[in-house]
Amino acid sequence: MHTVKNWFSHSLAGQALVVFVLGMGFSAVFRRDDHPGLWVVQSLLYSVVIIGVLAAQRRRTARATGADPRTVVSLNRRIRHGEVPRDPEERAIMRRLVDDQLGKMERGGRWLPYWLGFMGLSAVGMLVLGATTGSLVFPLVFTVAVAAFCLWILWMRRRAMEIHHHMRSALRDPS
Repeated sequence: MHTVKNWFSHSLAGQALVVFVLGMGFSAVFRRDDHPGLWVVQSLLYSVVIIGVLAAQRRRTARATGADPRTVVSLNRRIRHGEVPRDPEERAIMRRLVDDQLGKMERGGRWLPYWLGFMGLSAVGMLVLGATTGSLVFPLVFTVAVAAFCLWILWMRRRAMEIHHHMRSALRDPS
């Protein structure tokens, strides 16, 4: 199981396979009336776009850190697990990676209130729409799901910031 998980985290082909299968499933569920060949074409299109974006992000991060993309994936796993490398070169690459990711999170944090506001407005809009039509079951479920999703996003962002700040301080200490 570990090798399969490792393959999915390191390989763009494995990630493309997952995106393709999920795209097929969503197309089959939400577009039942369409021809199955169209499901395949749509899923391939989704896969190409998403994998293209992932590859571009990997290349940009690799350029910023001065390492190849596979090393960046490995270092990201080590950051998540709190493993500090002993090799000075690896420490320097990891330090640049942590700084780059913290910078991205801090820049993205500027847009977070707008995103949360949009999500809140969509939930309130659904509640108003439900109140005017007399059916509040779906709007209430939608509002609870939106609130849970927004709280999950905030929790994951805070957790990632804590992990990266901890790793930044651990990398500064000479060991």
